[in-house]
Order: sequence, then structure tokens, then C-alpha cells
Amino acid sequence: MPSASDVRVARFTRYDVGTVAAVVVLAAAIVLFPSVAPNAYILSVGVTVISYAVLATSWNFVGGFTGYISLGHAAYSGVGGYATALLITRRDVDPWLALVLGALIVAVLSIPIGIASLRVRGASFVIVSIALVLILLLVFQAWGSFTGGSNGLRVPRPFPPSVLRPAQHERFFYIHGIVLGVVLFVWWLFDRSRFGTGLKAIREDEDKAQALGVPTFTYKLVAFVTSAFFTAIGGGLYALWFGNLDPIFQFSILTGAYMVLMSLLGGLRSLFGPLLGAIVVGVAVEYFKSEYGDSQFHLVAMGVLLAVIVLFMPDGIIPAVAGWAGRFRPQATSIREQTQADLAASRDTTGTDSAMGAADREAVLR
Repeated sequence: MPSASDVRVARFTRYDVGTVAAVVVLAAAIVLFPSVAPNAYILSVGVTVISYAVLATSWNFVGGFTGYISLGHAAYSGVGGYATALLITRRDVDPWLALVLGALIVAVLSIPIGIASLRVRGASFVIVSIALVLILLLVFQAWGSFTGGSNGLRVPRPFPPSVLRPAQHERFFYIHGIVLGVVLFVWWLFDRSRFGTGLKAIREDEDKAQALGVPTFTYKLVAFVTSAFFTAIGGGLYALWFGNLDPIFQFSILTGAYMVLMSLLGGLRSLFGPLLGAIVVGVAVEYFKSEYGDSQFHLVAMGVLLAVIVLFMPDGIIPAVAGWAGRFRPQATSIREQTQADLAASRDTTGTDSAMGAADREAVLR
């Protein structure tokens, strides 16, 4: 008779072998990419794409866990970038310390914003998130004496002048890779925790989750602040790498829309979905910009891509591929003979799973 520990080991093996393999492949790709990039331009595109991956995965703490679609996350990346830059230029703070302090400032500011905005749902939440970005755009444009206004704000790079631009691309690529690993790890921890179970209950049916005793507002606020913190880290890193901030670009609705598009394309509810979406969308955006930079054709292309996703892969690439692959599994289409001993073992395992499921439900209610 299999014990509860045996069942847990079996579950771990089934669930996490693929995740571990994907992490190994991702780590190898990040380590090798700068050495195989043919030129500095391709390497800079790689930095842009991995920056998108950090932002999209950070956004997924809200969208993937709670189901709240925020088009205004550019507010947190933008403020994170400006906070980092202003701490360096106005207070002479070390760039890496300024990056963390800027993200903490954004996290603190996101608490009252979350308290106000998370009281509404659906389209109302989307409108509130867009309004926040537009307000910040106007403020940072008008406050020229402090933020540089429309003239922009120059950000000193954290490396000495002897480090040439291609070498800086390489270093920032690796730094973004480390940050991406941290964000993915925290998302994975959320996904496997009791807290994450409560967030998923909110996503499926918030009213029922609240009726079952889940502190829905507190859970949503924690996910919201976590998302804002990591998004600000991504915005601060971009500011250090790019070296110049412009409020029109930093607080663009398109930035938030790209985060949503990337997560939808890869799969909102999957760990690597936003990363996959960032690779596809990031490469496509950079290609269309290089080919049709004088026009707005890249925006048309992104709109067509979003329409295709909604029509043919509403759950994203990873869930769609997993569903297609599941159709070819032998156990899904074949009938095998079972002995009496097999049936008895199956019943024992089912009973253990039911007991564990009841314990999980009690854990969510606590």
C-alpha cells in the first residue's frame, strides 16, 4: 500500500521534472547567448527581450494568480526607473543600492494604490490602471525641474567608461537573467503555497473564495505589491542600461499592453508563459521596428497577433500545446487490464489523495 509520502514523491516527480528541465535549458541559454550573439545589435535585442521577460513575469503575479488585468503596470516600471535615476543623480546613491531602494519606494507607494484600485473588478479595474499611467505621465512631464520633463533625464551607467557598450550589453544581459531567475522562483513558490492556492481561488470565483473564508482583499494586495516591486526592479534595470528616461516612453500604455500580450501569448497560469511570450513578442517588436521604423506598422502587427491569440489560443501557447500533447498519451486513449491487486492499490491511493485534498482545503480556509 503506498504511503502519503510516496504519493507526494510521485506528485513531485510528475509536476517538477519538466520544470527542472526547463530551468536548466533556460539557464544554459542565458549563459551562452552573449557568446553566440553575432554582433552588438543582436546582443542589445537580447537585453530588450529579457527585460520584457522580467516585466511580463512580474505582471503575472497579478494577472496570472488573481485574474485582474492591469494595463497600467507601466506606472510601476516608470516610477522604478525614475526613482533609481533620481537617487543616483540627486542623492549620489550607489546605482545598485538605488535600484533596490527605488523598487522599495514603488512597493510602498503601491500599497495605497492597491487599497483603492483593488476594490473594483473587471473593466473598472482596467480603467483605473490606465488612469494611473496617464496621471503619472502628466506629472512627470510637467515637473521638469525635478524629473527633466520632456527633455528627458540622463542616467549615469553603473560601469566605468572603460567598459565599452558591447561589454555593457553582456553584463546587463546576465544581470537581467539573474533577476528573471529570482522572479520565476518567487512565482513558483507562490504557485505551490497555500497562499497561491487562495489566489487561484480568487481567480476562479472571488465571491466563493471569500465565502469559504479566504481573506481575498489581503491576498490580492500582497500579490499586487509583489508585482509592483519586481516590475519596478525591471524598470530600474532598464534605466541603468538605456541611460536616458523619457516620460512619454516610460509611462506609455503600450508598455503595459505588451506585458499583457506576452503573458496571454505564453499562458497566464503557467510559470514560463510570460517568458515564452516575451521572446516571441520582443523579437517581433524589434524586427518590425527595424524593418518599418518610420511607420506604425509594428503596432498593426501586434494587434493582429493579439487577435490571433484571443481567437485560436485563448489560454496561451503552453496550455494549448499541453492540451494537444495530452491527446496522444496512451493512458488517455487506451484501456488496459487491471488485476484485483491493482484496483485495491488504486483505491488506497485515491483515498490518500482525498484525505490530502481535504487537508489542503482546510489550509486555504485558515
